[in-house]
Amino acid sequence: MSLEGRVAVVTGAGDGIGAAVARRLAAEGARVLVAELNEETGRATAEETGGRFVRTDVSDKAQVLAMVDTAVREWGSIDILVNNAWGAGDVGRVENKTDAMLAHGLSVGFYGPLWAMQSAFPHMKARGWGRVINMCSLNGVNAHMGTLEYNAAKEALRTLTRTAAREWASTGVVVNAICPGAKSAAFRRMMSEHPELEGQADATNPMGRIGDPDQDIAPVAAFLAGEGARYVTGNTLFVDGGSHINGVAWAPDLP
Repeated sequence: MSLEGRVAVVTGAGDGIGAAVARRLAAEGARVLVAELNEETGRATAEETGGRFVRTDVSDKAQVLAMVDTAVREWGSIDILVNNAWGAGDVGRVENKTDAMLAHGLSVGFYGPLWAMQSAFPHMKARGWGRVINMCSLNGVNAHMGTLEYNAAKEALRTLTRTAAREWASTGVVVNAICPGAKSAAFRRMMSEHPELEGQADATNPMGRIGDPDQDIAPVAAFLAGEGARYVTGNTLFVDGGSHINGVAWAPDLP
């Protein structure tokens, strides 16, 4: 129970990686606020973890600030912030992306985490202890085809991660990013639209499989959330079975 007494906020915790991380943090003793847009799945995760559900659209600044305020009001602090939420984008070529698509991607994938970090930081700094974990993506690192808004938002989030880590290094607050390779909710949605790519994705992974959110990703998030990560900051951890080593052969047939 290495996180006993800690308060964690996990966004997008209704399914996939977010739900897996929420379960693991709760198992380690943390009190978990489940911030999720989908009320049904969010409440299910909160019930499973013994935590609290707050319906949150992370593209809405007021809702993000209310999310952090709820954790502090409920449990007196916020010690761990996991920015995981993402809103599904459309697969398509760069020249066909609209301003609205890009604005939505940046609102969910960059501004939402930024607002949450800005709101949580004063509470963490006051206690001299804090953990921020931002879920980024190989899509941005490797510039996967078809997902410009996602790629751009996730790389902007990695830049935010490193900048905050540098500026907050003396406060006891560490900030790190995970680039996971897992069969998340977003992965399953993508594969439902392009089923021919799932086997290809497994085959091109050096370990021969795309990871499991509970068994492969959540334990790394729990490490970054704990005392053992006190000297780890500004890093990107590629928790992907080695996919980042040679890149990923991702070439969907884009119209």
